[in-house]
Amino acid sequence: MTANTAKPFLLNGQWVHTSSLESVRSPYSDDLLAVVCQAESQHIDQAIASMKQAASDLAAVPAHVKARALSGIAGGIAARHDEFSRTLSQEAGKPLTDARREIDRGIHTFRLAAEESTRIPGETIPMDLTPGGEPYTATVRRFPLGPVLGITPFNFPLNLVAHKVAPCLAAGNPIVLKPAPQTPLTSLLLGEVFLTTDLPPTALTILPCSNVLAERMVEHPVFQALSFTGSVNIGWMLKRKAGHKRVLLELGGNAGVIIEPDANLDTAVARCVAGGFGYAGQTCISVQRIFVHQSHYDRFLQSYVDKVRTLPMGDPALETTVVGPLINEQAAMRVEAWIQEAVTLGAHLHTGGRRHGSVMEATVLTHVSGTMKVCCEEIFGPVVTISPYTKLQEALDLMNDSPFGLQAGIFTKNIDAIYQAYASLEVGAVLVNEIPTFRADHMPYGGIKDSGLGREGVRYVIQELTEPKLLIVKSPS
Repeated sequence: MTANTAKPFLLNGQWVHTSSLESVRSPYSDDLLAVVCQAESQHIDQAIASMKQAASDLAAVPAHVKARALSGIAGGIAARHDEFSRTLSQEAGKPLTDARREIDRGIHTFRLAAEESTRIPGETIPMDLTPGGEPYTATVRRFPLGPVLGITPFNFPLNLVAHKVAPCLAAGNPIVLKPAPQTPLTSLLLGEVFLTTDLPPTALTILPCSNVLAERMVEHPVFQALSFTGSVNIGWMLKRKAGHKRVLLELGGNAGVIIEPDANLDTAVARCVAGGFGYAGQTCISVQRIFVHQSHYDRFLQSYVDKVRTLPMGDPALETTVVGPLINEQAAMRVEAWIQEAVTLGAHLHTGGRRHGSVMEATVLTHVSGTMKVCCEEIFGPVVTISPYTKLQEALDLMNDSPFGLQAGIFTKNIDAIYQAYASLEVGAVLVNEIPTFRADHMPYGGIKDSGLGREGVRYVIQELTEPKLLIVKSPS
């Protein structure tokens, strides 16, 4: 395939072809899906050089124009729903039903941004609280922070991109997006939709590029903020390189669930199966650790394993598939190695554990310890561990014995247990009678410890990416 037939990238409102090419392959079949042009050093320079003018142009756009454009992006994606869904499914290996749900969420995220763009808050500060302040009035408005660099992972090629792009445009900040090398195609489709709006064409730049070139942008002072979703080590490394710019990090976790004695076991089992194995466990809030009260442990375990064994596995293009491939065979081999390590150290394998190319069987382990990688690290694969406990505080301590703190779940009807968990768990969100895999796109989403910095959710990102400015006016004497 030549550079002229490869997919170009979006720079300064133009589609750019280069001779630097990167193949995009199906995680399931390894078939070639497309070849994508890669930005080179001069394109990074061009993007950087355009940012100040882009920021000025976008900041001048009225709220009603931004709202109409964001609604138009949502409508444009909806009009091409099947194309977006199939592209996303193919490049990410995401089961088609899950891909359709992600497209729906992406549409919703842009609609939320359209609404929020018209209600970025300000306030009037009473100055007569202080003696001598009577002649003064004070107003606070939020202004765009400036150019933003967004770096996204492979697992949500539209919706995590939307959570970078939509709030930036709503707030009036231009954004340069570096999509994951495994999944750039959905982002490029979004670029096509963006160009149909009335926003300045420089407001969104999409640059597939090497990590070295991305790091140059991370370090450059023209960018006022970095928004990164990805691995722990890379995220904290980029933060060190980012200098004085604002940094938002979403770095994942090893989410846990507690099943109390009064829980509805049938509901808990069904939800924990869905949370552990949807998209082959490749979500930051996939259920990885389950702690079940000793009184219900055997019953829960048997029911859980029985349901896991029935999960359809394989081709993500099939409507029935639940557990599709991992993003590539190397990822599946890593997960397989972690399972084998756990078994060697004494874990019991109840189902799964085998790899078929890039597809890893849905796996359930018990008799695990907190030092095993399947417990203490983010496995990002279809593996769940189940452990018993006798007292709630024991389960809370086990849950907190982790470098991560993104989301956690507890199934109980006991209000005291709910508030004990809420007060004790070291996470960004506690979900009651629900799995930690749940996320609504308007809620504040993010974690503590190695799970990151800041919060996503459209309104909350707008707050992060705008700067409050105070105006004080003294009345004439």
